[in-house]
Amino acid sequence: MTSTVHQARETLGHRLRDLRRDAGLTGVQLAERAGWHSSKVSKIEFGKQTPSEDDIRAWCQHTNADDQVPDLIAAVRHIEAMYVEWRRMLGAGTKRRQRASQKLEAQTRLMRWYEPVLIPGILHTAGYAEAVMRRVIDFYQVHDDLDAGVAARLQRQQILYRGDHRFHFIIAQQVLSTMVGGTDVMIGQLDRLLAVMSLPRVMLGIIPTGADYLVPTNQFILYDNRLVHVETISAELTITPPREIALYAAAFDALNRQALYGSAARNLITDALNYQRNNRNPEGAQTTPIPPISSTTHEWKPAT
Repeated sequence: MTSTVHQARETLGHRLRDLRRDAGLTGVQLAERAGWHSSKVSKIEFGKQTPSEDDIRAWCQHTNADDQVPDLIAAVRHIEAMYVEWRRMLGAGTKRRQRASQKLEAQTRLMRWYEPVLIPGILHTAGYAEAVMRRVIDFYQVHDDLDAGVAARLQRQQILYRGDHRFHFIIAQQVLSTMVGGTDVMIGQLDRLLAVMSLPRVMLGIIPTGADYLVPTNQFILYDNRLVHVETISAELTITPPREIALYAAAFDALNRQALYGSAARNLITDALNYQRNNRNPEGAQTTPIPPISSTTHEWKPAT
């Protein structure tokens, strides 16, 4: 559980504690009236447990604060939205998740996206998307709507050509050699990456193998300066506190300074593409990682 979620729980807990105190009740007295275990009140007030909506209703009933129910329930739902387990999010299939991303992307003018292992989802070819989403469906054992999910992911790409949206992608060089779907799929995806680089709204940087370790990083996406999505193995986190968003922005700026752009980035992709073509493996077996490419030309632009 992230510090963001814990802080939100603590803030809610403080509000509920104030209601209890204003009603002249001890934690034990409130627990007795609500029929709870004696420790439940303290766990909620100290942010160690998120109350359910029924808990909120009972709390307000016994503290004579029924008028606070709608606002407090909204706070609970906001906390739940910060941390959504993948199996819960994907329970109805992958298409719904893609639609949610599409809506959020449409509301964003500048998207800053860092990926250490895979091509960013909005840049996938059909074959690459199918291979990735097949792994997701199998791993989380969720409803199999692969075709619909892939179609929805590809539809998201229309935003690359429309409106005043801008996209700044930074990927690690490892992304170019992570085998997804076999050699033919990789060839198609790398070729697609070269084409995407020419789009006027897209900036693509690559952090070369051997770059110094500067900041703690994992996959993350910045939507303007209003929220960050972070994907973990078990859940997707939605981060909204300005202080934490600023940390991710600072991390992205540090990565940006390390990344190669323009012809230097294109050379890395071309080398990876030629490697796949020269070592064509139709069955998609794991291949030897691409060796690091040395370059002294750092063509990069600051994120704006």
